[in-house]
Amino acid sequence: MASRAINGRFDAGATGGRWLDAYCAAAPTGDMLCHATAQDRAAWEAAFEELAGVPGNTLAAARERAQRHSDDIGTAYRAAGENEERRWPLSPVPLLIGADEWRGIADGMAERADLFESVIADIHGGQRLVADGVLPAMLVTGSPLFLRPMVGLVPPGGHQLHFMAADLCRGPDGRWRVLADHVRVPVGAGYALENRLAIGRTLGGLPSRMNIERHAPFFAAMRAGIAAACRRAEPRIGLLTSGKLNPSYPEQAHLARYLGFLLVEGADLAVRDDQLYVRTIAGLKRIDALWRRIDPRLIDPLAFDANSTIGVPGLVDAMAAGNVVIANAPGVGVLESPAFAAFLPALGERLLGRAPSLSSIGTWWCGRAEDRARVLASLDQLVVGPAFAGPVAELAGPVLGASLDAAARGRLATAMALRPQDYVGQEVAELSTMPTVCDGGLLPRPFSLRVFAARGGDGRWVVLPGGFVRIGDQPDARAAVMGEGSWSADVIVHGPDPVAPVSLLQPTDSVELRRNPGTLPSRVADNMFWLGRYLERGEALLGVIRVLFGHSISADTGAALAPATVERLVTIIADTGAAGRPPSHRRRDLVDFAREAMESVDGWGSVRAINRLATGIGGVSRDRLSLDMVRLLDAPYPVTGTLLDRAGTLQRRYAALAGLSAEHMGRTDAWRFHDLGRRIERAMAATRTLLGVDLRRASAEDLSTLLDLADSQISYRQRYLMGFARVPVIDLIALDPGNPRGIAFQVETIVGHLAKLPVLNDAGIAEPQQRIAARLTASIAMTSAERLDRGWVLEINQQLQKLSDAIATRYFLQGAQPLREAGLTLA
Repeated sequence: MASRAINGRFDAGATGGRWLDAYCAAAPTGDMLCHATAQDRAAWEAAFEELAGVPGNTLAAARERAQRHSDDIGTAYRAAGENEERRWPLSPVPLLIGADEWRGIADGMAERADLFESVIADIHGGQRLVADGVLPAMLVTGSPLFLRPMVGLVPPGGHQLHFMAADLCRGPDGRWRVLADHVRVPVGAGYALENRLAIGRTLGGLPSRMNIERHAPFFAAMRAGIAAACRRAEPRIGLLTSGKLNPSYPEQAHLARYLGFLLVEGADLAVRDDQLYVRTIAGLKRIDALWRRIDPRLIDPLAFDANSTIGVPGLVDAMAAGNVVIANAPGVGVLESPAFAAFLPALGERLLGRAPSLSSIGTWWCGRAEDRARVLASLDQLVVGPAFAGPVAELAGPVLGASLDAAARGRLATAMALRPQDYVGQEVAELSTMPTVCDGGLLPRPFSLRVFAARGGDGRWVVLPGGFVRIGDQPDARAAVMGEGSWSADVIVHGPDPVAPVSLLQPTDSVELRRNPGTLPSRVADNMFWLGRYLERGEALLGVIRVLFGHSISADTGAALAPATVERLVTIIADTGAAGRPPSHRRRDLVDFAREAMESVDGWGSVRAINRLATGIGGVSRDRLSLDMVRLLDAPYPVTGTLLDRAGTLQRRYAALAGLSAEHMGRTDAWRFHDLGRRIERAMAATRTLLGVDLRRASAEDLSTLLDLADSQISYRQRYLMGFARVPVIDLIALDPGNPRGIAFQVETIVGHLAKLPVLNDAGIAEPQQRIAARLTASIAMTSAERLDRGWVLEINQQLQKLSDAIATRYFLQGAQPLREAGLTLA
């Protein structure tokens, strides 16, 4: 294996051909480029020339640019057992495959998908393959992925499989074979789409230089295929996710947006009379299909795992009644067992009349005595691993037999003798290599290719032209050594014929206009509401801290606040739960108090804790928020500079988030709930500051502090040339509908939002949340600033809390609360 890198700097006179020749001279003979056809060579030359044109004039710059575009798109993933997301690693060098070579892959994948459909239909149906000895019974019923309740159940539309993926390897001889199949929860189509977007921005000239197959027709066909199995002509389709801790949640959110599917969790859904519904702010809305992205054993606690808390009770009954399509149907995961590959040639002969054209790597199931003897005798040349999902005795996962010492081999042989059906042996697959940017230059690295197939609207399989590759970071070309890989790359299928520009967007003259943004699940409304509240709460708390900090703690300011005013500010902060009361008002104690209120990691009340809550909501709202907003929410908490500097950084971040929500979010119901949360929290913050002052005997300093906390100093000074006066200050903060920071403005805005949100009856009678808002409006209208007192402010504060509770009761999920009968609809 060659180890020297091709120079990473593009010389001014260099051409793609010269770079290609230099790479091939150093690459191993099995590399993708070494035996390229004339057409393939021309494509690679174009790719290298596009790389040379990336600003920075180096391969390192190209890699950084591709990675930056991937980050801009929002591509990310989460490793198992981790809470934080990682950047999706993207190589700037795509894998180029000619149309003729790709046709063989696509035809093989479609054939394989048809074979899998026939096998799983038999397993869940007549079970002739087992009865006739083509499949061992223990390979089916002994698999933890076999779901007995699915036997005899015919899915709506008659198909068990709608979507599948396979990991392919290209051997040094140029032959493509299958390393693994993915039918249970196929992951990665969204990453393939995002890779294409990022590389399209990095190497923008490639589409004009070669005929590149596009991704959009595949996703359109997939959407049409699921819709065709539904009973309604215009079905509502959801993408079922387990939530933000799912490793591929960012991909799922992207796919839901791109395909126009509702991103739903189990708690969003409910089954009634064998119909599946999503719980929305407008009541129950029928769901016709789910693209399932959670373990099938967890989707219905009544049918499968009774301990599942993320499934939907009764979902399988709704499927059996023909009322909901689940793609893929539960139980198809039995085909993923590594041992299954040992029987594919025989299954192909039985069902296709020939072995599959896209074959699997050599596999031997130790449940057969002759295969077990072969595996034990040839351990040095094989990978040995579990036959089914999960670890087995002596093996947590696949391992190279050659890496086992004598003692380990003895223990393995003993374990195999006890339960031979739990083990398989597979050949050590040698992978082809492709050019990858390493250490600032080009190096050959082994890769595997993930390919995707979907059932189209006509029932036939469509294969995504490309998929994505995973690249190892070491030159060892054995698949078992490369594992999951360290980098990904786009896959470009190119050919001699022009490719029609296709998009999921229909022609403008064929689209039925709509201004309703669609269904809003109750959980999403809840998240948007509390995102608004948390952001406003954090900003208000930070404002109080900055007033206290700036006037009483900083040595650079003028006169400090009076002790009574400092005590009021301390009380406001302490009452929020952000920090415990300081032992005194000395500078050091106030600094420690302010630091705790801003940065405490314990509890829930500090600015940092509030930020963490808002970030959590942003993480599960990728399908509803702009990428800029998600990034601001996910930005690290500032740790450099003085406490006042960090407060300023956070204040600017809050201002940016407020601007994005005000100017970039469409005026949908999701935005209304977000703004409702902001308005309720801002009004409550204003009442808390007013309650902290003796409104009848407020001093000039108290009034100035009130204006600071309400961010209304400029508004006051523009209106009143005199100094601070009690009645004008109170009127501006509490009763002036023209002050966007005042209570009256918030209540007026709240009333407007509630008037535009859906109601559950058409009797014209106000709902509880509307009645409370009307009461608030009347209280403000019937009060004058000179008569306003603590009792009035306390009543407003309590009504605002009741309003928040009423909104939650009416629109949000309430744990095990029964379904709302009034909202039942077949819409």
